[in-house]
Amino acid sequence: MEDCYVKYAMDMIGGKWKLMIIWTMSQNGTIRFNELQRKVDGISSLMLSKNLKELEQDQLIIRHQYNEIPPRVEYELSELSQKLITVLHTLGEWGYEVNEYKKSPELLNRH
Repeated sequence: MEDCYVKYAMDMIGGKWKLMIIWTMSQNGTIRFNELQRKVDGISSLMLSKNLKELEQDQLIIRHQYNEIPPRVEYELSELSQKLITVLHTLGEWGYEVNEYKKSPELLNRH
């Protein structure tokens, strides 16, 4: 599986926080660090900072630093992440369908 692009994609967005960060940003647009931390339930400042740096290195988010006093930094999704949001919507629909199947086991036996 040397050329498995699904694995490559999963390596970029894997882990506990990256998809939650991307999804939260998709729901809030351009966002500052503290606001993002408040919206991603349970993430520490250290983990948010680490994940944002990795997402920026992978070109999934764009970091804007404004040289003001006090300094201001904002984050937004890149075009690559915007394309990922479409995939996440589809994944969410699939998750809903799986959940419905699990609630109604008789649906699992249909062909």
